[in-house]
Parts: sequence; C-alpha cells; structure tokens
Amino acid sequence: MQVMAKKTTKSYKTFRQTYKVRKGAWFVAIRGSYLPVSWQGWITYIPFTAYLAYSLVVAFAYTGNNLKAMLWIVPNWVAAAIVMTWIARATS
Repeated sequence: MQVMAKKTTKSYKTFRQTYKVRKGAWFVAIRGSYLPVSWQGWITYIPFTAYLAYSLVVAFAYTGNNLKAMLWIVPNWVAAAIVMTWIARATS
C-alpha cells in the first residue's frame, strides 16, 4: 500500500499584510510595542536606540561603580521609552 505525500504550499505574507498598517503611519503596534514601518519612523527610531547605547556606555565609563551606573541608566531609559512610546502612539 502506497502512502501519498500530501503537498502543502506555504503562503508568505508581507509585514504590511500581517499587521494592519494605516496609510501614512510611521509605526505599527505589535504586542504592546511599536516598530517603525516608514522612513519617518526609522529616522525617529535610530536616534532613540543610539541614545540608549550612548547612555549605557557613558554610565559605566563615568560612574564609580555598577550601582551608580544602574541608578543613572534606569531613569534615562524609562524617560526615553515613555517619550518614544508617546511619539509612536501618536504617529501610528
């Protein structure tokens, strides 16, 4: 007895087909966060991530110990995340 292999085809959806992206939106909401979907969103998102990396480097380079660095990093990252989330929500 022969068993016939079932042919399956996969359909690949693009990012815009998977998530509802409003025309002219800079960001799209995904699982409680926002990702850029336009050039304006990327122009906003890249300096945000650069600021996070810069503040991490500066905190550990100019503070005396790890506790002081964390006490400096956490408020900066929380403030940056709040601002970025507000911008993304307004433009999505």
